[in-house]
Amino acid sequence: MISINTNQGAMIALQTLNKTNAELDKTQNAVATGLKVASAKDNGAIWAIGNKMRSDIGAYDRVRESTDRASAILDTGIAAGESIMELLNEMKGKALAGTQVGNSAPAQSALAADFAQLRNQITSIVANASFDGANMIAATPNDAIALGDASGGNSITIAGASLALGGTIISVAGTNALTDTTTSTAALTATNNSITALGTQLATWGAGAKRLEVHKNFISKLQDALTSGVGSIVDADLAKESAKLNALQVKQQLGVQALSIANSSSQTALSLFR
Repeated sequence: MISINTNQGAMIALQTLNKTNAELDKTQNAVATGLKVASAKDNGAIWAIGNKMRSDIGAYDRVRESTDRASAILDTGIAAGESIMELLNEMKGKALAGTQVGNSAPAQSALAADFAQLRNQITSIVANASFDGANMIAATPNDAIALGDASGGNSITIAGASLALGGTIISVAGTNALTDTTTSTAALTATNNSITALGTQLATWGAGAKRLEVHKNFISKLQDALTSGVGSIVDADLAKESAKLNALQVKQQLGVQALSIANSSSQTALSLFR
């Protein structure tokens, strides 16, 4: 039926063209942004998942920074402990020499002076072994603490330990001296005990440092996995989108032509009255 009031062909052609234009806009947006899901309007569920994963990736940056800080605090403590160990080894030699029966007064005095200087250096090391205000070896030691996950619900704690004179680890006291063979023997015993206890503590801290290193590597790999996962669900396949874009552009041109033909069909009615 020929009608000038209703053009069924034109309506169908227009609907098809509008659908093609909508698909073309979506494909052009995917090519421009590189994302097949750029907003919640594209796919609400996938967009929400991708946004949550991106949030976790950013949070793990903070976890990695926290781990770096804890590692630096621990490394400072270990370096200080190793320096104290070197002092204790020297002090042991001085104390052992001081136990020698028959030392002259000048010799004993010289050993005592050397021992005192080495002993006092331990106090200096303890006072200066700080990183960002945290001191793992002070009389009241700080712990090295790293965030364990993106939610902040877990943490990795490496406990500090006092390396101050007269403590449970460094049993050499500020009063230990090499005045004579008796005091030298006492100093030697305290020094030996300190060397043993400090060796155990350094081994514990070494294991803690390894744990922080493993944790940092894990966080890095986890971030890579999450980034890859986000990409797989929201990134556009540009090769596929490029081919689709070309096809839709051709389809759009054909749609415009079909609409033009459909619109011209009403002109046929005029020929009936010529």
